[in-house]
Amino acid sequence: MAQVLEFKLPDLGEGLTEAEIVRWLVEVGDVVAVDQPVVEVETAKAMVDVPCPYGGVVTARFGAEGTELPVGAPLLTVAVGEGTEDASPEEAESERATAPAEGSGNVLVGYGTSEAPARRRRVRPAPAAPAAPAAPAAPAAPAAPAANGRDLAPAAADGPVPVISPLVRRLARQNGLDLREMTGSGPEGLILRADVEYAVRAAAAQARPEQAAGESRTRTPAPTADTPGVTRVPLKGIRGTVADKLSRSRTEIPDATCWVDADATGLMRARAVMNAAGGPKISVIALLARICAAALARFPELNSLVDTGAREIVRYEAVHLGFAAQTDRGLVVPVVRDAHTRDAESLTAEFARLTEAARTGALTPAELTGGTFTLNNYGVFGVDGSTPIINHPEAAMLGVGRIVPKPWVHEGELAVRQVVQLSLTFDHRVCDGGTAGGFLRYVADCVEQPAVLLRTL
Repeated sequence: MAQVLEFKLPDLGEGLTEAEIVRWLVEVGDVVAVDQPVVEVETAKAMVDVPCPYGGVVTARFGAEGTELPVGAPLLTVAVGEGTEDASPEEAESERATAPAEGSGNVLVGYGTSEAPARRRRVRPAPAAPAAPAAPAAPAAPAAPAANGRDLAPAAADGPVPVISPLVRRLARQNGLDLREMTGSGPEGLILRADVEYAVRAAAAQARPEQAAGESRTRTPAPTADTPGVTRVPLKGIRGTVADKLSRSRTEIPDATCWVDADATGLMRARAVMNAAGGPKISVIALLARICAAALARFPELNSLVDTGAREIVRYEAVHLGFAAQTDRGLVVPVVRDAHTRDAESLTAEFARLTEAARTGALTPAELTGGTFTLNNYGVFGVDGSTPIINHPEAAMLGVGRIVPKPWVHEGELAVRQVVQLSLTFDHRVCDGGTAGGFLRYVADCVEQPAVLLRTL
């Protein structure tokens, strides 16, 4: 007799509480091996292949492609042990209640898998004697409709609230919502973030005052999904995370921006000399990263963050350098660990590796978090300047425009030089303009005269 085990969406780490099913890698009836990837999900950080810790026959899948599931929600069931080839979805459903809760389900590829629970046979109880006919029961009260139209009963007044995500609890608390009065659209009535956001919008619509009578100004109604020529794109996955992070940065951080034009002819000549000497080619962004590391050693105030709860500035000794990478799935910021300890060749190789992983969606959550300073080379898009938005919760970001030939006064004479615009956006709480200006001026000096870096090597 096969034993049917339920595999739930594992803890994805880094505070992630939900994921969207992008693509199922197995079908019901397929035979899977231990740690075989069974589904591809998209989190707010990256695309992840989720491995199944059980080997056997897939008997059921939960959630269609495009569905967003919270951590802990069922993903699929697997019949393991003897007779797995005869397991059916009906048997899986009847045996789900007997499947052990422990196991190695909450893991990801690369994190290892603990041993699966010891297999045991399910003992079928003897059929109970038929009970005496009961009196007709009173008709039950209709269940309250969920936010998306499903008929689900709200949580019992004295029972547990069906919520897993702490973000959902916080969102409800911030908007004064009682989760016990809500109905969930998730598995088994689980309350999701979408349910809370729907309730918030509904409450706002009810509280909105009626337009005063006789008001001459008319308001154009917001376009709906049914309006011709209108397309609504959900802010979810990486796009939603970027939107939330940028909004939080502009809301919480009092930022300021300063910029300077620099003659990058010396930097480009130094790079040409390095590459002509043989060995791996050195990239421009690797040289800029080396300059940033040297500048942060002189101005450590910018390699920090603000702990608003403790009202403290947290400064870092190590430079974990993030860099903006544009992909088909949106903007991501991979992090080069310990950039201050790497030379130009090592930085070039790491930038190339992380850029390729970003393009293929293979970045891990650990490679997308923990940055202390960000370098944004928007010059690859053919633009000269910008005012970067700080990558929250960091304290600063250096933006680099395109390097192009321009008229420039060099040694008292007008000449054509390779010019670049450098922009620094910084958190005004961690330093004042003098520190930010000193950092940017040092970066510009290194770009114009790379030999300045020799003092720090």
